[in-house]
Amino acid sequence: MKVHYLEIVSEDVDSVVKVYEKTYHKIFTDPEPLLGGAKTCQLDDGSLVGVRAPLRETESPIIRPYWLVDDINEAVSKVQALGAKIAMPPMEIPGKGQFAIYILGANEQGLWQL
Repeated sequence: MKVHYLEIVSEDVDSVVKVYEKTYHKIFTDPEPLLGGAKTCQLDDGSLVGVRAPLRETESPIIRPYWLVDDINEAVSKVQALGAKIAMPPMEIPGKGQFAIYILGANEQGLWQL
């Protein structure tokens, strides 16, 4: 198992980014429109951390891991068969791969295929 993208939704993006930059000596990008305006940084293992504001009034702050998978459709089918609710079916992000979001045990998690 490998986390490809760790998404942090925060009501105070700049403060979160500042703490990570100062504490972990990372530099975050400008907001990336394809990732919901997230400011991102790459970790030493190649995974990404993204910090963004809520995209809608009903979105609460959350930390959501996106697990790297070889076949997103197969992975979605498996988690759904095991009781997960699919919150976002597989969707392409141009140049970045495909992602999906599922909810299981009141926790949101994602899947990511490059």
